[in-house]
Amino acid sequence: MLAHHFAAAWVVARRDFCAVIFSKTFIFFLIGPLFPVFIGAMAGMIGAQVSRDLNNPQVGVAMTAQQGDALIAARDALAPRMAGGVPEFVVLERLTPGQTFDSRAALKQEGNRVAAIVSGTLEAPVLTATPERVDQWRGQLALFAAEARQGGSRSYPDVTADRIATSAAKERTDQAVTAQAGQVLLFLLTMLLAGMVLSNLVEEKANKIIEVLAASIPMDALFLGKLFAMLAVSLVGIAVWGSVYGLLMVFGMKSMPLLATPAVGWSMFLALGFLYFAMAYLLLGSLFLSIGGMATTVREVQTLSMPVTMMQLMVFFFASYALARPGTWVETVSQVFPVSSPFAMLAHAAQSPEIWPHLVALGWQALWVGVIVRVGAQLFRRTVMKSGPARRRKPWFKRVGAVAAR
Repeated sequence: MLAHHFAAAWVVARRDFCAVIFSKTFIFFLIGPLFPVFIGAMAGMIGAQVSRDLNNPQVGVAMTAQQGDALIAARDALAPRMAGGVPEFVVLERLTPGQTFDSRAALKQEGNRVAAIVSGTLEAPVLTATPERVDQWRGQLALFAAEARQGGSRSYPDVTADRIATSAAKERTDQAVTAQAGQVLLFLLTMLLAGMVLSNLVEEKANKIIEVLAASIPMDALFLGKLFAMLAVSLVGIAVWGSVYGLLMVFGMKSMPLLATPAVGWSMFLALGFLYFAMAYLLLGSLFLSIGGMATTVREVQTLSMPVTMMQLMVFFFASYALARPGTWVETVSQVFPVSSPFAMLAHAAQSPEIWPHLVALGWQALWVGVIVRVGAQLFRRTVMKSGPARRRKPWFKRVGAVAAR
């Protein structure tokens, strides 16, 4: 009996996989996610250029020649030793003793590229700028003016650097970033690809193909076959997108920021990521199949799938919340709850080197996939096999009267 179920599931999986892979729309499915990536890359390049232009402000200096030069020299001497952004100081006008300068009017002139103007004297400098610029640069200007008043060159002691590769706190923080990145990628891929199960089921239910299949093979095998077929299609899509990304890296596109090595190592982390993606996909896909079994129209499917999608979003937020609270009951609940378990356990792999919890978690998730498939198959059989108009039964007393009349 079990071999018959698996054989039937294999037939359904092979049929659905070939039907999707060799369809004309599959190319558009593969190309579709690349457009947002391309647009995001272009927006990132433009945004980076704009950010460089905006983050390189200039401060005009309108002081007497001697004091202005001294202020700029002090800035050039101290800027390399200061953390954070230090604006560039440029000579705006060299004043003669007793000459005044209208900084407000100068900042309002068309074509003026300076963000602020320093006037007055070194003993009483005046910074004319917008409130946020004043708060940002007031302390730096005071330091530069004090350095300029001292005059002469100063000697700064050499600081001996005792660098360490990492620390326990930094390693823990970096691994948390890796865990968060893995959760986000797992969530995006699952939400992007799991909808194919629902669309495939609705299409076959509309043209009555599903009724023929339901009458020919066990319903559990039908569900498993469709789930694993769509999982295989998703893996093909991921392979294509990963290859495109690899080619872009080869041709010189800027790569993603380097992530810290997870606690289980990169090879094991990637293997667990693949398994947890499969489990997350099967869990969500089995829920979508159950929804398709209860719905009779596309509108009903859309209405019922929205709560599941919102639930999946809340589950992701819950797993992300548990990420920052290791060792608490919140993390334990997120690892035990079936739908959030793949996300929580992938984060656990990035932060803990133990392997045995993942074997238990994968078995637990597989068990729940079977439970959801079983329940969904029963609901589906009730709706599909009774899709025709239901006959209204006569009341019991009328049936008894009809029998007595005979």
